[in-house]
Amino acid sequence: MSGMAESLTQGLLHGVWAALLCGPVLVAAVAGTVFVVRRRSLAQAGSSPDGPDQLFWDIFLGSCVAVPALLIPTLVSPWAGLVLAGAAGASGVAAYRGSPKLLAKRAARREHREQLSAHQAARIQHDELMLRWQRYELDPGCSIDYPALTDVRRPETSALIKAMRTADQLRTATHKGYPAAVGSLASSLAAAERAAGIPSALPAKQAG
Repeated sequence: MSGMAESLTQGLLHGVWAALLCGPVLVAAVAGTVFVVRRRSLAQAGSSPDGPDQLFWDIFLGSCVAVPALLIPTLVSPWAGLVLAGAAGASGVAAYRGSPKLLAKRAARREHREQLSAHQAARIQHDELMLRWQRYELDPGCSIDYPALTDVRRPETSALIKAMRTADQLRTATHKGYPAAVGSLASSLAAAERAAGIPSALPAKQAG
């Protein structure tokens, strides 16, 4: 009886050690593989001819890690293998269900960074455009040579003033429409310059 109890205790200890050593590897491999496969399936399926091949390699590489991590504890102790199989299944289900939310959060963070970058670039362009406009407005020589540019009765100048107001209103907050508003301002300013008869080389010379 004592020998049997000792054998059971030793087998239990071996199973525990095998589970502790291989369990994290198995759970991480299964969860990581499911996450990668799920991410690819949520992307545009079939958009790339390498999709099926890449999916095969994702599963194959994940299996190369997960299968040994499950078989080794199972050979040491069947109950340890059973417990690890359940843990692996649970991690796979959790990764499958949690992948969309995680991917959505990552996409939102990436979009936010891109929006901030676009907003910053638009602010720089906005400042350059306003400086260009102020030179026309404040320079007596430009005001005399090109009075049409400050005449709000002209449709091009009126559209330019409206574009300025829109860009100014959207500048204060990180708004998605701000870069487009600055682009519209640039187009309106160029159109007003052409309508006023300003040579195309003059704005570039002033900016330099």
